[in-house]
Amino acid sequence: MPRWLATLLLLAALGARAETVTDLAGRSVKLPAQVQRIVLGEGRVIAALAILERDPTRRVVGMMGEFERYDPAGYAQYKAALPAIERIARVGRGTGESFSIEAALALAPDLAIFGLEGHGPTPKDQELIARLEKAGVTVLFVDFRKEPLRNTPRSIALLGAALGRPAEAAAFGAFYQAELKRVADRLPPAGGSAPTVFIENRVGLAAECCATMANGMMGRYVDFAGGRNIASALIPGSFGTLSLEYLLRYPPDVYIGTAIGNAGGNEPPGRIVLGAGATPDAARASLQRALRRTGIADLQAVREGRAYAIWHHFYNSPFNVAAVQAIAKWLHPQRFADIDPETTLRTAYARFQPVPLHGTYWIGLK
Repeated sequence: MPRWLATLLLLAALGARAETVTDLAGRSVKLPAQVQRIVLGEGRVIAALAILERDPTRRVVGMMGEFERYDPAGYAQYKAALPAIERIARVGRGTGESFSIEAALALAPDLAIFGLEGHGPTPKDQELIARLEKAGVTVLFVDFRKEPLRNTPRSIALLGAALGRPAEAAAFGAFYQAELKRVADRLPPAGGSAPTVFIENRVGLAAECCATMANGMMGRYVDFAGGRNIASALIPGSFGTLSLEYLLRYPPDVYIGTAIGNAGGNEPPGRIVLGAGATPDAARASLQRALRRTGIADLQAVREGRAYAIWHHFYNSPFNVAAVQAIAKWLHPQRFADIDPETTLRTAYARFQPVPLHGTYWIGLK
């Protein structure tokens, strides 16, 4: 390569790293020219950073502690591959209220990465944001949860700009959009009847029924996959609760439960086991147990075998496109007969993650 061209490319790369971007909270953000020290509003954003560089722990100096609390099996995978994750300081537990700005500032970060919703600070935390910015910390909002299918590629592009990894971000964006298009291209024409779906959120976390996802999170996956989420017209936000009486009066065509149980753990009864290390047999057995609950067992979808479970942490994962494909296959088995969402997820992990895909991430009753 001619020296002049190499120089131009280097200058362009350096310029790109000091660019001004619009983050997903609609804020104009001038990115640091060099990002060396990052604080994460959610520890699970590590998986998104790993899309851009194989060792995301290299720059992360602080993060919330919800990763190991809520997905211990997944965290153990990352810990085995990236032992330095244990040395990252924790700046909070599992809620935005637990975020310690004093602990974060003590780490002298260049960049704080937060989400629009979730377990860490959000755009509503104006005083906290102002304190960080006054101390010279750039705050960048991304989103894998509120509008996941629209904002996942945009979030990765923002992170790629911040970390000086635009090519890696573009590669993931191309993969993501191509896999999403495979679903869109096969869906029935708009305006036709769609199977109705009920998503039971965090099965087994509470005794009462029925927590659900609506306008956001996995509710968007159902919409995109050609289903009609029965909660979307009743709950204005991303999540809420439907009564068991309502569910029995207006039964869905398809039941989907989200799994917060982990393989090898001493899980409370009623939780569905999926994720890293989970086997298909253990996952299906846990789904069968969960579906024996009063009321849920009486749903026609359950009695006829149209009942499924999916890994809960897809709700804010950059690999949500595989979950969309799995749901589309459940709702429209003939149209998606030759689509294999496991291949999609396996390819995504092989190309974009420092850990192998090892486990079961969705399961059917049959």
